[in-house]
Amino acid sequence: MKVLLTGSGGMVGQNVLEHPSMRDFDVIAPRSSSLNLLDFSAVQLFLEEHKPDVVIHAAGKVGGIQANVREPVGFLVDNLDMGRNIVLASRQAGVKRLLNLGSSCMYPRNHSEPLREELVLKGELEPTNEGYALAKVVTARLCDYIVREDASFQYKTLIPCNLYGRFDKFDPSHSHLIPAIIHKIHVARENNDSSVEIWGDGSARREFMYAGDLADAVVHALRAFDALPAYMNVGLGHDYSINEYYQVVAEVMGYRGEFVHDLSKPVGMARKLVSIERQQAWGWSARHDLRSGIEKTYSFYLQEKQQ
Repeated sequence: MKVLLTGSGGMVGQNVLEHPSMRDFDVIAPRSSSLNLLDFSAVQLFLEEHKPDVVIHAAGKVGGIQANVREPVGFLVDNLDMGRNIVLASRQAGVKRLLNLGSSCMYPRNHSEPLREELVLKGELEPTNEGYALAKVVTARLCDYIVREDASFQYKTLIPCNLYGRFDKFDPSHSHLIPAIIHKIHVARENNDSSVEIWGDGSARREFMYAGDLADAVVHALRAFDALPAYMNVGLGHDYSINEYYQVVAEVMGYRGEFVHDLSKPVGMARKLVSIERQQAWGWSARHDLRSGIEKTYSFYLQEKQQ
């Protein structure tokens, strides 16, 4: 099976490529320097030349709250153009199977119960990352519409919960919660700081899955594509408070300082937990618990700092 993977330089893409079972496939994994997903003509030509059996769309402009608030135009337009171009060009090239990676940001804000797939477009989005979420919703809907017009196409969307792991971004201006915590507590430990600041009161809850587990779900999807629902969450089915993430990272690093809460800072949604009923019925579950995932991520962080 010939598989085209977009976003091979990103965290998700690199975790997919690192998965040992990807050796079973003929993988084409261009970086943005050799395939500009913002250029529709270039995407068309690439697909016509390589003729993949399956496309995995994992590319995207990604970042945490600060980056989304600072650059809403880029998060909307770049992600929208990348999604539109790869999906439409795949249809034009006759690629019958496409696996689109969405985001739990697609779901309505302030929903305390586990987020079920049918809730997409059923409420207001979280304002701090609305542009990114809109682009992901449109790309997923475009996949739906293509299948609706021609059932010979199977274009499906996985909706992962929040992710962290190897190949993550640790720069505070671009990082998500867990890599930001790892960097912040590592610096505090190195500087012998007595305290670390937490935005808000730390009670907001988030579901973060180790990115290697999403890669495992992607490999499983390549092998069980027909049984995969049109939309399916990929997650843990449980969450942790922001305070708990700080505590586990501190334990892994051996940091013994205290935490100070800055109640003036934004925290986003109070809770965001995905339902994994469809995932369980499909027969897949994540393998890493929080501590083991953070240990592997911190090990990667230290390797990166030594280079």
